[in-house]
Amino acid sequence: MKSPDKRKTKNNSLSAVNFFAEAGLLKKVKRSGWWVAGIKDPESVAEHSFRCAIMAYYIAHTEGVDPYKSLVMALFNDIHEARINDLHKMGHYYIDFKKAETKVFMDQIKSLNPKVKSEMALLRTAFEKQTTKEAIVARDADILECLLQAKEYYENGHLKAKKFFQKAPDYLRTKTAQEMWRTIRNW
Repeated sequence: MKSPDKRKTKNNSLSAVNFFAEAGLLKKVKRSGWWVAGIKDPESVAEHSFRCAIMAYYIAHTEGVDPYKSLVMALFNDIHEARINDLHKMGHYYIDFKKAETKVFMDQIKSLNPKVKSEMALLRTAFEKQTTKEAIVARDADILECLLQAKEYYENGHLKAKKFFQKAPDYLRTKTAQEMWRTIRNW
């Protein structure tokens, strides 16, 4: 019979590997909002999350807040989409997607190492409720990444992507993100 410690380690490893595999599904999940703009093959959620995390790290440093926390919040912001897909804003009007996101996320992390689970849950709650400066930075990075992607699509002939420029910039809260948006807009 295996000792309880070895069983626990094996179960933690299996839970972690399952979580990693699930995260890999995000490479196949497309960002659905761009379909509404007529983009047939938009970037994946994984591509969005990667650049969003980089942007959060940078903005956090510039804003003088913990870059690690902002990066982690941005990186895991859309992890739930591995199970329930990406839903564009029109769909959010009809479905309480925030509630589903939270439920999925908690299910995804429930079998992870307790320390990891605890940290991820705390960071997710802060992000959802926007209760910390790091969470504000992470949300700004999410919005700013979408704005940069919209600009790239627009510059490549997808003129409907410009509609995103109308309201999204109003949601940016940090000076750094606002300045970056002005740079992106004129880029």
